[in-house]
Amino acid sequence: MQTIGLIGGMSWESSAAYYRLLNEGVQARLGGLHSARTIMTSVDFAEVTHLQNAEDWDGVAEILVEAARGVERAGADFLLLCTTAFHRVADQVEAAVDLPLVHLADVVARTARERRIHAVGLIGTKFATTRTFFTDRLAGHQLDVVVPPEEACDDLDRIIYDELVHGKITDASRRRVVRIVEDLWDAGVGGVILGCTELELLVHQADLELPVLPSTTLHVTAALDRALADVAAPATTAVAPY
Repeated sequence: MQTIGLIGGMSWESSAAYYRLLNEGVQARLGGLHSARTIMTSVDFAEVTHLQNAEDWDGVAEILVEAARGVERAGADFLLLCTTAFHRVADQVEAAVDLPLVHLADVVARTARERRIHAVGLIGTKFATTRTFFTDRLAGHQLDVVVPPEEACDDLDRIIYDELVHGKITDASRRRVVRIVEDLWDAGVGGVILGCTELELLVHQADLELPVLPSTTLHVTAALDRALADVAAPATTAVAPY
């Protein structure tokens, strides 16, 4: 089993979800007392968010590069960024270490293509949906990407930063997100990307008729496929889907 390197803390709710899903996935695949081999470093969300708001991407990159180097020194075999927004500096992080980085956008895009979804809606933070670093990477996989209008992006930002990163889940916010997704469906998309880890705490496939692409769950599945590629699952243990 390979060791999965994780850069987390953006937010800690996101990091907790990654850690839980990775270990649940190893347990489902290998059974017994197996758990995931992971090395996680967690940054201060307030610090990197302040730099993000100031457009100081060199400062963000410096923090995440140092975090990645620490994970590398600790013995990780490959790297995940447990965030969507800070994939803005993913190329700088990957270039600074001798570890492959499993890029979130590539994982989600491949899944969309496998499901024959050619037009996808993307919901997440306003930064992730209105800047091009993530949508362009998705579009590079021959996907048409549709994002919500500005008012909906503002609502998503409020729900994510004021509620979900603090572990607050409300029915009112769930209904609002469902309406945003339904509007994207009306705009012609064939599936919706939950492009923020915390959104997976709020809405699930059962809440929506439109096919859902939960980015964190898919990221974790890709990491498990890589980490366990050379590990044979017990014959009596079924691999549980996510």
